Amino acid sequence: MSKIEARIIGLDEHWMTLRWRVEGAQVLVLPPFAGKRRADGLWQTTCFEMFVKPEGGEGYAEFNFSPSQSWAAYDFSGYRDGMAERTAPRAPVCTPRRGQSVLIFDVALPAPGLPALPFAYGLTAVIEEEGGVKSYWAMAHRADRPDFHDASCFSARLAAPSAT
Repeated sequence: MSKIEARIIGLDEHWMTLRWRVEGAQVLVLPPFAGKRRADGLWQTTCFEMFVKPEGGEGYAEFNFSPSQSWAAYDFSGYRDGMAERTAPRAPVCTPRRGQSVLIFDVALPAPGLPALPFAYGLTAVIEEEGGVKSYWAMAHRADRPDFHDASCFSARLAAPSAT
């Protein structure tokens, strides 16, 4: 992979829309279509993730999205502690679009399933290439090794809307 961009492209009371753009995707391994279903272990191959930490606590949520259309959502009470399945009002919609050297991966995540604003967040990706080569991408990493659960990965902030 030569470059990955990730961003929130929309948020309203119904949906949060996320987009990852992977450039240099010629040797990218995508999992086969599995349909909209919860599944564990998505991070073992190409997978896109969002970590969300509400202000004022140690707890956070992890959302995993696969190009197979499988997904997962978890709550943690602290750093890699107290993992539990997070309730979701409905399945997210995962839409991969692949060209010769680019993958665009969009996710429409039901907004009612998100923690309340404001929160810190991080958008991440696990990328598998042909030959089993894996790389771990994040907006920020801890200094010594990739760890999406580390506080350094919650590098962006989404504020609550202001009252008008």
